[in-house]
Amino acid sequence: MEQDYLRLAFSKSYPGFYLEVDATFPPGVTAVFGPSGSGKTTVLNCIAGFTMPDSGIITLDGRTLYSSRPKVKVPPEGRGIGYIFQDGLLFPHMSVGENIRYGYKLRPPHERAISPEDLVELLELGHLVERRPDSLSGGERQRVALARALATSPSLLLLDEPLSSLDMGLRGRVLRYLKAVHTQLSIPMVYVSHSISEVLAISGQALVLDRGRQVTFEPVRDALVQPGIRSLMEGAGVENLLDVVVTDRRADSGTIVSALGEHPLYVVDPHSMTDGIGQGDIISVSIRAGDIIVALDRPPRISAQNILPATISDVHRVEGRVMVYADCGVPLVVEVTPEAASALQLHRGQDAYLIVKSSSVMLLD
Repeated sequence: MEQDYLRLAFSKSYPGFYLEVDATFPPGVTAVFGPSGSGKTTVLNCIAGFTMPDSGIITLDGRTLYSSRPKVKVPPEGRGIGYIFQDGLLFPHMSVGENIRYGYKLRPPHERAISPEDLVELLELGHLVERRPDSLSGGERQRVALARALATSPSLLLLDEPLSSLDMGLRGRVLRYLKAVHTQLSIPMVYVSHSISEVLAISGQALVLDRGRQVTFEPVRDALVQPGIRSLMEGAGVENLLDVVVTDRRADSGTIVSALGEHPLYVVDPHSMTDGIGQGDIISVSIRAGDIIVALDRPPRISAQNILPATISDVHRVEGRVMVYADCGVPLVVEVTPEAASALQLHRGQDAYLIVKSSSVMLLD
């Protein structure tokens, strides 16, 4: 598979809005990030063929999908692209199994690479196949929509804010399924979001848009520290969205013990042993970048349970704050004040300890 997988070089205008994009996506997971109204969904619709650009070119794996000169306009059904919308858009009169098989039947038999049965297993939908969409939770509907799109054996998967309609507890679980799809099926994805935390968790590259203008296109961690990016973030600050393995549950203290890399990570258990999470299970957690304390020496006596040895991999001043990238076996983003960064003389290659209260580690499952 070529490194230059998806080529976008086009413009599209509406009254009061002008979008121009020039980027070449690799075959991994690429994010399109920006605030509401920046042009993210228009980019997806142009790739999918639902919207035609005014001029330019779109190619996918060496195949021209759109060109203004010479004129090429491949219709949506001929592009081999899967599309996941915010609310799933399942067929309400069909069962879960029928929705998935519908996607499978859209592909000619000789082009079917992924079976419905394999998708049901991968996305853990076996207990849902006979149910109708109106009986499903938001997270279940998104998993079924994902399975239906994947059943078409797409060359590319487009995801338009797939977690935006879900509550916080479901975000981590659906994100975990998306990671599994990419890892096990190797299907390139374009992931649209206004959440920099989601982008950090799943994407390698990021195309950042603001009011139709291409701000930057580069690796996600480099994009995060570009001038002006912070002003484009909607809602809360940066979160670290992580998958960890449960090693123990302590009913007496209401704590889940998990493994973050080679280090224990203690999580307050809001379910008090009633939700079926057990040893060996993978769970998703969130740690806000601003809730992590950096120390140069291991604190000898401290109430915080999580003390993670780490190495500083990069330090960036970003609009009055300092973003610190640290590696404790798993990469984390930490946000500190300029005064703190100066006092500790934080720099690349420095050994440090990351301190996190267990109550600051939010369980997302």
